Amino acid sequence: MDAPDTYIRSAGTALPGPAVDNAALARRFGMPKAWEQWVETFVGTRRRHFAVDLTTGDVRFSVADIGESAARRALAAARTETAQIDLVVMGTSSPDLLMPATVNTIADRLGIDGVATYQLQSGCAGAVQALDVAVQMLRSGRHRTALVLGADSCAKHLDVTMDAAGLPPAEQINGALFGDGAGALVLSTEPSPQAVAVRHVHNRLVGLGREPGQIIDWYGRADRGRDRPPVAEDYKAIEESVPELAAEVVRDVLDLLDWKGSEVDYVLPPQLSGRMTDRIVSHLALPGAHEVSCIRDTGNTGNALPFFQLEQLLPRMVTGDRALAVAIESSKWIQAGFALEKV
Repeated sequence: MDAPDTYIRSAGTALPGPAVDNAALARRFGMPKAWEQWVETFVGTRRRHFAVDLTTGDVRFSVADIGESAARRALAAARTETAQIDLVVMGTSSPDLLMPATVNTIADRLGIDGVATYQLQSGCAGAVQALDVAVQMLRSGRHRTALVLGADSCAKHLDVTMDAAGLPPAEQINGALFGDGAGALVLSTEPSPQAVAVRHVHNRLVGLGREPGQIIDWYGRADRGRDRPPVAEDYKAIEESVPELAAEVVRDVLDLLDWKGSEVDYVLPPQLSGRMTDRIVSHLALPGAHEVSCIRDTGNTGNALPFFQLEQLLPRMVTGDRALAVAIESSKWIQAGFALEKV
């Protein structure tokens, strides 16, 4: 018996709090006007959202809060009741707690119980990994309708009392690059007029022998007070490696599906920053594909980003359209992506 096709029925997203533009960020942390201009010119991200109050440092939204909001929007868009969900998979690099898993907190809030749930801890590839798990399990025939989540909050690492101007540039850039957000998809083995078929999901570890491009530390009680940053990033390594890694994903997926680059109508590129996205797209050799990006207005929201892109994409697709998405995780170098077709 052939495995059933899997369809994305809807996408939903959530952003915490008001948008913080570069001018507001510079004022809050005492950065010079030149820094604000540098972010606009060389990073290309205009605004982002944070789950903390930048004045007090109080956490205003948890990952579960924004994940629940995104899930409810996706369920409403798909006209799907929570009782129909028989699988929940989540990708995140910043769960609220080590235990209980944030995916289970969200499921509980939604009234979902008695189903399989999985949480994958991963960086920017985590959303695609979660999609991969859900697609494979739906194709097994044991499940019919899945809720897939991706959410991250960098704000938990943001010290609002810090002397930002005194930080090294490698740490300053994180405040400009990253934002908080969540996304959700409803997947089903049942086609519907608005659904888009998932043709392939690509996940591959390519980090053998390579130094991590990003490290996010975890602090326990015994670690507190250690003189090391919670987040460290080798932005130069990322800048050099990601465009070619993304191009490899495109070539591999096209070859596997026997698609031509000219047959791809939409491309959802990795979303590191506005300027990096431009560089990446130029490497993908998909000149006829319409770019779907959100990074300039959301910041890098990690595992939420593909959902913001999909929320833009799904209403645009008409019968016969094809789309290709790419995500690259730099922590230990993971290539990820997926291909969609409107049928």
